[in-house]
Amino acid sequence: MKIIVCMSVVPDTTTQIRFRADMEGLDTTGIQWIINPWDELALTRALEIREQPESGVTQVSVVHVGLKEADPVIQKALAVGADSAWRVNVAAEGTFDVACQLAEVIKKEKFDLVITGHDSADYNGSAVGEMLAELLGWTSFSSISAFAAARDSITIEREMDSRTETLAAHLPCVLTIQKGIAKDPRIPSLRGIMGARTKPLIALEPMPCTGPVAFVKFENPAPRMKCRMIDPANPEELVELLRNEANVL
Repeated sequence: MKIIVCMSVVPDTTTQIRFRADMEGLDTTGIQWIINPWDELALTRALEIREQPESGVTQVSVVHVGLKEADPVIQKALAVGADSAWRVNVAAEGTFDVACQLAEVIKKEKFDLVITGHDSADYNGSAVGEMLAELLGWTSFSSISAFAAARDSITIEREMDSRTETLAAHLPCVLTIQKGIAKDPRIPSLRGIMGARTKPLIALEPMPCTGPVAFVKFENPAPRMKCRMIDPANPEELVELLRNEANVL
């Protein structure tokens, strides 16, 4: 069984987001880039399963759609244990564009199981996994909280509103995972960092693909109102503000 993890590269979650002066794109100056947290947990679980002989997993790889600046982050995925990596050399412009490029790599390399995070920490689109499955013509399962592999089939668990759903599925398929799939992401060891230099990181040119959505311009949210302190001995003022200014009464 060959597993591939679709990996986004996103700003560190503590980053102060700024846009360019023309508001048509992100100002990337000084940004620390990281593996998308959900994708990092997906990779961790895939590596855990590969270590189980009964799983039949022979390869765990990662794929990313983005420019060369993402290579140091992809190297981290190789350092924690991924066997190989692919990067489609095009700026990710939209959910469909990303899914389209991923599908081409997965078809060509003949993977059996695709894992994606349910969300990315930048655009929060939550749609790549489902779009990818549709483009591949594969079965898709979302909101996965646990899964195990045994040769040519997998068992998955999904957290529903008031219960846990357990399903068995045949390969190939696409899993969209949520937090809880693995406890903690792996930290690269010195040996892993050195070994990552010898693992293949293959840059591919993009396939022609034009999605139905394009980013035109961004806007910052309106600034929050300043906090106003009301004297607890004067509840009439609070009621007046709630009625005539906040319009909630």
